[in-house]
Amino acid sequence: MPSSSENSPAFDPQRSGEIEAPVPDAGVFLYSGLNRIGFWISPMRTYLDLLQHVLDNGVDRGDRTGTGTRSVFGYQMRFNLEEGFPVLTTKKLHLRSIIHELLWFLKGDTNIAYLKENGVSIWDEWADENGDLGPVYGYQWRSWPAPDGRHIDQIANLLKMLHGNPNSRRLIVSAWNPALVDEMALPPCHCLFQFYVADGKLSCQLYQRSADIFLGVPFNIASYALLTMMIAQVTGLKPGEFVHTLGDAHIYANHFDQAREQLARTPKKLPQMWINPDVKDLFAFRFEDFRLEGYEADPTIKAPIAV
Repeated sequence: MPSSSENSPAFDPQRSGEIEAPVPDAGVFLYSGLNRIGFWISPMRTYLDLLQHVLDNGVDRGDRTGTGTRSVFGYQMRFNLEEGFPVLTTKKLHLRSIIHELLWFLKGDTNIAYLKENGVSIWDEWADENGDLGPVYGYQWRSWPAPDGRHIDQIANLLKMLHGNPNSRRLIVSAWNPALVDEMALPPCHCLFQFYVADGKLSCQLYQRSADIFLGVPFNIASYALLTMMIAQVTGLKPGEFVHTLGDAHIYANHFDQAREQLARTPKKLPQMWINPDVKDLFAFRFEDFRLEGYEADPTIKAPIAV
């Protein structure tokens, strides 16, 4: 949490874009930016507000995994990418997994071999004995099958439209293919995203049909924020907003204690994501082209995955 002292090394308005202000008790941190009386507010407080909202107001329901959830239907969060990279500071996230998974999606890959080679295990529970997952995200993004036998590269088409017609309302990528859902090891949770260009800035809105708030959503926020920044760079735009719209937003019953532990922590200043400015081809990015600078986070909080 930034200090009210000008000399505090934890506060750098040149890098973060924050405005210096006295810091109140963490309990008044409600939304990103500055509140009406001038207090600095953590941009990631919106995620913590979601956790609290579901714990307090959610409905207890059964689910596919048999674990049980507490959920709400319909929720939206907004993150201004100019305020810093939206990664949780109230628990440390495994950035390697986030970056490699996104690069894996963009490769059109659906086998976990690449992930395993790079120390990422987040898809292990769903892969078959050969490491295959079926026609999941990467396949739908890069090779959506058309009835006439063609395969549609939605990402390449998106880039072409951003260059040629940035005002289009068709800047959409879908991973939800009803004809192939039953062949997927796990149907897409984050299933459709749309881009919007205004004033030279690129914004992205994601619709996520199923949102595991404690484990999955923090990864999804960081992943799509990074994707927006990457696409902005290769299309000559600046990053704008990431808008995250959730359908079934739930906390698993065996995550309640972990969620409360996280809510007791105080958010810190957001880090900055450095992206190699020399990369101008979206499909040429490598793990080494990214560096998260100034990331300070509380220790990770372990929780079981519901499969």
